[in-house]
Amino acid sequence: MNQLKTVAFHTLGCKLNFSETSTIARSFLEAGFSKVSFEDYADIYVINTCSVTQNADKRFKQIVKKVNKINSNSFIIAIGCYAQLKPNELANVLGVNLVLGANEKFNIVDYLDELNISTSKVYSCNIQDVDNYISSYSIDDRTRAFLKVQDGCDYKCTYCTIPLARGISRSDSMDSVIRNAKKISESGVNEIVLTGVNIGDYGKGEFGNKKHENTFLQLIQQLDTIDSIDRIRISSIEPNLLKDDIISFVSKSNLFVPHFHIPLQSGSNEILNLMKRRYQKELYVNRIKLIKKLMPDTCIGVDVIVGFPGETDDYFMDTFNFLNNLDISYLHVFSYSERPNTEAVKLPYPVSADIKAQRSKILRSLSNKKKRSFYESQIGKMKKVLFESENKKGYIHGFTDNYVKVRYPWNPSLVNELKYVKLTSIDSEGFVRISKDEFELA
Repeated sequence: MNQLKTVAFHTLGCKLNFSETSTIARSFLEAGFSKVSFEDYADIYVINTCSVTQNADKRFKQIVKKVNKINSNSFIIAIGCYAQLKPNELANVLGVNLVLGANEKFNIVDYLDELNISTSKVYSCNIQDVDNYISSYSIDDRTRAFLKVQDGCDYKCTYCTIPLARGISRSDSMDSVIRNAKKISESGVNEIVLTGVNIGDYGKGEFGNKKHENTFLQLIQQLDTIDSIDRIRISSIEPNLLKDDIISFVSKSNLFVPHFHIPLQSGSNEILNLMKRRYQKELYVNRIKLIKKLMPDTCIGVDVIVGFPGETDDYFMDTFNFLNNLDISYLHVFSYSERPNTEAVKLPYPVSADIKAQRSKILRSLSNKKKRSFYESQIGKMKKVLFESENKKGYIHGFTDNYVKVRYPWNPSLVNELKYVKLTSIDSEGFVRISKDEFELA
């Protein structure tokens, strides 16, 4: 370990993974390592894995192959959901030296002395034993940070492996979340994104079955009092947990922005039942209507799965028509993929890959239509934009509070700045333009 000086990180999957990678990276820095880009030559490469879809599994192997080309003598460490679910499979990938499961990943530095270029070691726990909570947050991006408030899931959706990869639902303490939010704000970050596996379930035991006295509503009420951050965004939240009082509070809050991402998965109640989701589509409609009533400009994103076993043409059209008639802003479309040890793999009437691809294409087209319509509804309005740090083909990009993506000719002085701008038009690539005159007056 004494000869190892540099480390690089790559994260697959969700915002939660990014928050945890950042926390693990800080443990390396505290141990005396220098962090370098994943594209650069490093002594150690840490890959934080995802296993939501089969593509994530394949992506891991591609990344390892890339690392071996950069430095064939490097040490490769796999952590994350795939590492917990299939540790031996990862260890057998050429070049992987260490695989750490859900309980072990946050102690990664303690395992470095055991690295051996010629062997692979696996340390993986029984997921039933995972009941501790580790706080995490990312401050790698100058403009926004991901703040983990919850981990694990007690739901039993028939297609999902996350409970097998992350264990039971558990939450950070209120004091810890507030403390981390203040640390983030002190770093100069202007936006916090709350993340977790099932964040609406916040309040479940911090350790095992220990119960909190706090709810998600109480958490966001407390966060809303922090005056050193400019805005807070709620990441994906289950519709049955997005209660009316949460929606009402966000509509009147100081910091929380009018943007929700609410998983639907299917617009057919029959398919929702097969998925063992905890709501029917009628509840989903009620949530959308209340949001739009209280916050008409709210951006609403939706997760949807196509090709779930038993999804007939009629059931798919139920989903299409349901979404088409719903006042939403964009879709994240996933093709169902079989995951080992889930109930769904045993369900009859699988859907062919060709049909999944066709249905996915149809919904992605609908998503483009919805996004365009939402953007058009915002033209002519004054909005506050947080500008990002990357120069993309001569442009600086940013997001309004309600998640409209704008771009403007590159100006480094705007990085991490919040500016009121007038949204004027949509360009040929789908970005929203802002008025130069109005912008200069802001």
